[in-house]
Amino acid sequence: MTTITSSATFLERKSALEKQHKTLLEQKNEPQEAVGNGIYERYKNPVVTAAHIPLNWRFDFNENSNPFLQERIGVNAAFNAGAMKWNGKYLLAVRVEGIDRKSFFAIAESPNGIDNFKFWDKPCVIPQTEEPDTNVYDMRLINHEDGYVYGIFCTERKDPKAPKGDTSSAVANAGIVRSKDLVNWERLPDLISNTGQQRNVVLHPEFVNGKYALYTRPQDGFIDVGSGGGIGLGYVDDMANPVVKDEKIIFGKQYHTIYELKNGLGPAPIKTSKGWLHLAHGVRNTAAGLRYTLYIFMTDLNDISKVTHVPAGHFMGPEGIERVGDVSNVLFSNGWIEDEDGTVYVYYASSDTRMHVAVSSVEKLVDYVINTPADTFISAGSVQTIINQIEKNNAI
Repeated sequence: MTTITSSATFLERKSALEKQHKTLLEQKNEPQEAVGNGIYERYKNPVVTAAHIPLNWRFDFNENSNPFLQERIGVNAAFNAGAMKWNGKYLLAVRVEGIDRKSFFAIAESPNGIDNFKFWDKPCVIPQTEEPDTNVYDMRLINHEDGYVYGIFCTERKDPKAPKGDTSSAVANAGIVRSKDLVNWERLPDLISNTGQQRNVVLHPEFVNGKYALYTRPQDGFIDVGSGGGIGLGYVDDMANPVVKDEKIIFGKQYHTIYELKNGLGPAPIKTSKGWLHLAHGVRNTAAGLRYTLYIFMTDLNDISKVTHVPAGHFMGPEGIERVGDVSNVLFSNGWIEDEDGTVYVYYASSDTRMHVAVSSVEKLVDYVINTPADTFISAGSVQTIINQIEKNNAI
């Protein structure tokens, strides 16, 4: 026997969905109660999740075509967001992944950077090249000195050299768009590099000797780093013809560190009086699989290829529920915002599932990166670093 829902049931369900969604979007966020490490404050609630996606993207609200008010377009995750301040609002260019496994970009906006993130009316429309993107993700937003906002993202396509029957091998490259309003995007050619596949490519916000500077992450394969890996730096004469030249690794892999397997830059660096602050991710292997954490380093103010300070270990690692998700034990960031007063909002994703925020300041981050002891790369050195600090405290 077929059961037909009544209009009253349809309206009741619609009302319940709208109420639940409104409550989520308007939920106030607060710092975690723990005293913390003095470098940043984590906030209690994720700032964006799959549940934040607008209802009219997911549900057909026509009772005739959707009498049971079922979700027609499912969303699996919302994560790995680029970030920038725009017209006084805090924006995230969120990677939204549907249950069909395809990712796309959508802008979420907040009045204060910590809660009340609401998506713009429609997802971003990214023009296609002659070879359409199979999948796109992890966009960095860069407000460049040339007057454009650039979005640099990973574009993924099937590997044409894959053996017959192999339906998983892929080729990754850096896709490039630019805009003046974050609504209408101009697609530029994909990055041309001679150093292998490219993921986690970031544009430096200023010209360097009249050229565009790009931080790259070359690797031999889509997943396997092989002989590649590390954060590279190269230069492009014209973003409309993005051929990267003079590419070299400025921060490579290192045995038995948090970045022993691979590492890549997160968002564009923040300029300070002491140097350029960089937020990056490092990957190491464990018995439970890959572990992604975040770390910070500084480069010289006038020579961006020169790394000047690297605190030992990670800046942030997954904690609590952050450890659990589609790809567990992962923190990843490709967006942060420096406010006018020096406040820094670090937007990070946990386990390829949801977005969070941690709040610090330029002053705190500079202090952290300059005055935190560096890695000695051996256990005995770590012990001596602790002893040095004990003796320093004993002398007070």
